Amino acid sequence: MAFDTRSVQDLAGRPLFAAGLGRWLAPEQLVILAFHRVNDAMRDGLTCGVAEFDRYCAFLARHYDVLSLGELLSRRDAGTLPRRPLAITFDDGYQDNWRLAAPVLQKHGLPATFFISTGFIGTQRVAPWDRDITPPPAWMSWEEVRAMHAAGFEIGAHTVNHPDLGTLPPEQTREELTESRARLQQELGVDIDLFAYPFGGERNLSEANREVVRELGFRCCVSCHGGTNALDADAFHLQRVPVSDWYVSPHHLGLSLLTGRA
Repeated sequence: MAFDTRSVQDLAGRPLFAAGLGRWLAPEQLVILAFHRVNDAMRDGLTCGVAEFDRYCAFLARHYDVLSLGELLSRRDAGTLPRRPLAITFDDGYQDNWRLAAPVLQKHGLPATFFISTGFIGTQRVAPWDRDITPPPAWMSWEEVRAMHAAGFEIGAHTVNHPDLGTLPPEQTREELTESRARLQQELGVDIDLFAYPFGGERNLSEANREVVRELGFRCCVSCHGGTNALDADAFHLQRVPVSDWYVSPHHLGLSLLTGRA
């Protein structure tokens, strides 16, 4: 059974990381993790509990060299990456990112990158994937997004309306990216050059729309369907590992990263 397999992987990972072997056994790779919500009020595949997120952060701080995504890319290009580079990212712009996740990240001294769907911020819109949640999770306000940035966290674009860029025509994709970046730059007063495409599946971004991302001058385009990246991976085909309730512990995640099963 899957539960038994995951439990065995958890048990196998604990002594390995306790002995400090994870740092030395890891292959040379870029690891980018993706979270969505940190919240104790709901439980689903997009949500991590606060105490659980704290355990992940403690584990990552101990066993990885955690960088913001922007710094990871800059140091990769400069040839100055640390031994175990890892970036923490969040998608969409849920209010708990600021109220619950950010304090845990700050506690552990960890940077993170938050990809914001600008059309959700400061509204009561209910995302299609949240319609069965009562009450639906809230979005950050623009004041909270600004506070997130002022606290030192990195902000990236995630379109305006979170469309499927696997089917959206390039001209509409260009509008989504241009408008979302312009609003973020207006609110934050900084250049926005990091992009995560909505839904993040292999079929959720067409090659024509990937070219739009390049043409607009973004530095990267990240997915969310699993997998790590070679050190020389194309910045517009970067994979992220979604952290969901499939992982029973940070040690299970860590072992999956070591063995190429994430």
